[in-house]
Amino acid sequence: MPVTSNWTLFFLTLAPMTHLLLAATITPSEQICREAGRETAMAKDILGEAGLHFDELNKLRVLDPEVTQQTIELKEECKDFVDKIGQFQKIVGGLIELVDQLAKEAENEKMKAIGARNLLKSIAKQREAQQQQLQALIAEKKMQLERYRVEYEALCKVEAEQNEFIDQFIFQK
Repeated sequence: MPVTSNWTLFFLTLAPMTHLLLAATITPSEQICREAGRETAMAKDILGEAGLHFDELNKLRVLDPEVTQQTIELKEECKDFVDKIGQFQKIVGGLIELVDQLAKEAENEKMKAIGARNLLKSIAKQREAQQQQLQALIAEKKMQLERYRVEYEALCKVEAEQNEFIDQFIFQK
């Protein structure tokens, strides 16, 4: 056998004796506590290497307690973040509703303004048409007045001629 295996054999045989020497100098209850603590520490080390850990309640966990704590903190932060995002979405939703309402009101006012402008244009066109009709009526009445004036003058002439004829007839008799 190689030398290293001899040394290994020596320490393996010596280890139980050392344990016996230590056991002789301490009380049995201390020995039980130490052995239990050592065994627990060894078990924790072996399980830790395998990726298994004990938490503060001595429950077996897959994650390291520190990682578990960080995970819990991250979970709480995520919950707070989700709550804040929810509040933000409510605020933004309210703002969008308000902007939509204002846009509808602005659109309604715009339509009213367009309607009023069209009404004014229509009224202006109606007035213009009415003015043209009145001007045509005035022109027609002027022409009628001119015809009546001419007719009046003609009738005045006829009357004057008839009066002259009557006067001549009366003087002849």
